[in-house]
This record gives sequence, C-alpha cells and structure tokens, in this order.
Amino acid sequence: MSAFDSAAIRAEFPGLKTDKGQDWHYLDTAATAQKPQAVVDAVARAMGEDYATVHRGVYARSANMTLAYEAARRTVARFMGAQTADEIVFVRGATEGINLIAQSWGGENIKAGDRILLSQLEHHSNIVPWQMLAERAGAHIDVIPLTEEGKIDLEAMAAMIRPEHKLVALAHVSNVLGSVLDVRRASDIAHSAGAKILIDGCQAIPRLKLDMQAFNCDFYAFSAHKLYGPTGIGAIYVRKEILDAMPPWQGGGSMIDRVTFEKTTYAPAPTRFEAGTPAIIEAMGLTAAIDYVERYGIEAIERHEAALVAKAREALSSLNSVRIFGPQDSAGIISFEVEGVHPHDAGTILDEEGVAIRAGHHCAQPLMDYLGVPATARASFGIYSNESDVEALVQGIERVRKIFG
Repeated sequence: MSAFDSAAIRAEFPGLKTDKGQDWHYLDTAATAQKPQAVVDAVARAMGEDYATVHRGVYARSANMTLAYEAARRTVARFMGAQTADEIVFVRGATEGINLIAQSWGGENIKAGDRILLSQLEHHSNIVPWQMLAERAGAHIDVIPLTEEGKIDLEAMAAMIRPEHKLVALAHVSNVLGSVLDVRRASDIAHSAGAKILIDGCQAIPRLKLDMQAFNCDFYAFSAHKLYGPTGIGAIYVRKEILDAMPPWQGGGSMIDRVTFEKTTYAPAPTRFEAGTPAIIEAMGLTAAIDYVERYGIEAIERHEAALVAKAREALSSLNSVRIFGPQDSAGIISFEVEGVHPHDAGTILDEEGVAIRAGHHCAQPLMDYLGVPATARASFGIYSNESDVEALVQGIERVRKIFG
C-alpha cells in the first residue's frame, strides 16, 4: 500500500460510511477525529477479554493491565519527545490538564500583581482557567495580538513580556485559523523574562512532529480524541523538576503514599496527579491510535493535509463572496464565511450534500470579536481526507451561494 492509498485508508475508518453505505465527507476532524478499526478493536479488547483494574490487583490479569497502562505512558512520552515517562500525566483531556496546571502549579506560583500572557486566538480552555486563577490570586491577564495573516505576533510578545509575567499560555495550532506557532521561539521569549510557558497542543498532536526537549516548553497538553483515539483521555507533559514540585490537585485512591486521620503523604509524580481508577480502556485506545499514526508517519500526514488545504484554499478563493480567514500555510484547517449567509445555514446545506463541517464560534469567542464576525464555517482535514472531500465541499458551497444568491 502506498503512503496514502485513499481508498484503503478510508476503509479502515468505519465511521466514514453512512447508514446507506455511501461515502461521508467528514470535514470536522478539528473537533474530533474519526477512529480507525485498530483503535475500535483495542478498546473492545481492553473492555473485554483483557479487562482488569490497574495498580491494585495481585492477580495476573491486573498485573498485565498495569504493565500495559504504564507502557501507554511510555508510548506517549516517546511520541511527544519527552525526556522520561515520569513527565507524562494522564488526564481526561486537554481541558482537565490545563485546569490541573492552573490549580496546582498556578495556585502555588501566581500571586497578587503577577501577570499571565495569552494570545488573541486561544480556545476557551486556554483562557477561562487562567481567568479563574487570576481572579482568585489578584493577577492580571494580557493578550498578544495577531499578525496581519493571523499568527500569534511573537515580535509583539517580545515587546510586551516583562518580569511580572509568570506564565505564557499559547496554542501550537489555532483551532480556527490553523496558524502554527514557532514553539521554540515563544519558549525562548517567555524564559527570557523568567516566565513558564504552556502550549495547547490539541490541533498539533495529529499532524505535527513534537519534541518537548527541542521545544523547551514547560507544559504541553493534548486530547486523545483529536489523535484518532478515544474520548475521555489526554495527557499533559510537565518538565520533571516542575512536576516534582507541584502539589496534588485531587485526592483519593492511587495518588497516596500513606493515609491516616492525622496526616496523608502522597505518591511521587506523576502518580499523585492521577487520583482514582484511571481511564484504563482509553489508555489502550490511545496507544493503538499512536501506533496507527506512526504506521504512516506524522510527517507524511502533515504533507498530505497540507496538499488538501492548498487545494481547498485555491478552490474557495476562486468563488465570489467567500472570505477565507487565516494564513496560507494553515495546518489542516480552513475557516471561511459566505457573504450574507450565517455559517449555521451553510453547515446545514452542506450536511444535505453529505459534507460535515463545523459552524459557530469554535470556543474562541474573543477571536470572533477580533475578526469582526459572530461565527465562521470551518473545514478540517485528517489522514482519511482526500480530494473528493474538497470537491464535495466546493460543490456544496456553490449550492449555498445559489440558494442565498
């Protein structure tokens, strides 16, 4: 099979067929990716013949599942380019991971008068936890503007940052514009002022090669369901010396060393951040998803998606009354509007044509305000996308224009 044998890859994703067996043009991968059969099978196996709890049982199946669960942590660490698996904490998703960092590290390190630096294009999950922290601590939030093409303006960031900034939190890839951040440069700017930096990697994880050591960031968060894996699990990378110093966030089973009514002592990191029975089944699905992506190669996936984005941008640009947002080199995502048509209406008509897109503010209302629109339509691509998806999208938009023309 060639690197991207379109028919063969699509056949590996049971969700890409309609109930009538027709092809479904799924262009909402930025919201959640479809799952290959390999992931479905891994989840079913973990829920069935392999199932047992982890970390507690002395019987063989529990011991085997514990080994598999910790192997999943090592797989994530390798995939992210972390120095050690002890820098990886499993969470329910990036949202929980960012909240964990805000509550634990932030609660210890953000004080009255401190400042937090965000950007104009952040997802609500990388805004609201910091607002809540700032309100509790008496800290302040500053916002980095965007360049004309829709990227985080790192020149402006360098001019804005000062010693009062204790944390910078930025998206690696915008979930609306698809613009890509130079993470290493952003990290260097943050560290030059003594700030820590957190990267929201949800849109980067399925299409860009990660290297935590080269990026030199302090925190990195992602959700597995964007990476062709199951919902209900994600991971955060935290630089080991930072993680080791962070207090626990939630209390319960597994995260303890010794409990008495007088005092509780806690397990070392990362265990002390994983209270209760973990997402065992989902961890097996995440491992299978990483194995699947590595089968094709993340660089090959990036090239494949880039070619489709270029084709779609060119086709949409040729249509009158269609406005495209974001840079030419957007990663896997195109946001647009059809003049005089609400994105929800466009999305409904496209659905009638068998094309699934996202329409709305994409949990990025400050960015919508910045762009001067209430919402956008968004088409996003994945490993299973092909030229027929682009053609169906363009044909659907042409129908939208005719209806509202």
